[in-house]
Amino acid sequence: MTRYLISFGAHAMDHIPDEEMPVVAKASHEVVQEAINVGVWVFGGGLETQKASIVATDGTVTDGPYPEAIGGLCVVEVPSHKEALEWAAKTASACRCAVEVWEFMPDPETDEMLRQADSRR
Repeated sequence: MTRYLISFGAHAMDHIPDEEMPVVAKASHEVVQEAINVGVWVFGGGLETQKASIVATDGTVTDGPYPEAIGGLCVVEVPSHKEALEWAAKTASACRCAVEVWEFMPDPETDEMLRQADSRR
C-alpha cells in the first residue's frame, strides 16, 4: 500500500462564508469517518493560522512566515493512485476547494521500524 498526501492551500477555503463553515466541517468529518471505517486514514487536520517556527540545523529557532502553502491535509494509505484520487475528490467536495495529491516515496526501513515498534506494544 502507498501513502498519499491530500492537501489544499492556506487560502483555499477563504471563499466560504463563516456561517457555512459548520456544514463544511460536518461534511469533511464524514469523509474522515468513512476513511477511518474502511482503514485508509493515516492522519490529517488543518493548520492554525500562525507563524511557523523555523528550526535551523544548529537548533536555533526563529519565527517564519504565516502559512501560505498548506491550510489542511490528510494522509491516506491506499493500493493505487486511482483510489487516492477518489479520496481526494471526496475531500475536495466536502471542503469545497480543489486539493492536491502527492505520493510519498516508499521507505522500507522506516516501515520496518514501525512494525518493530508495533510488535513491542
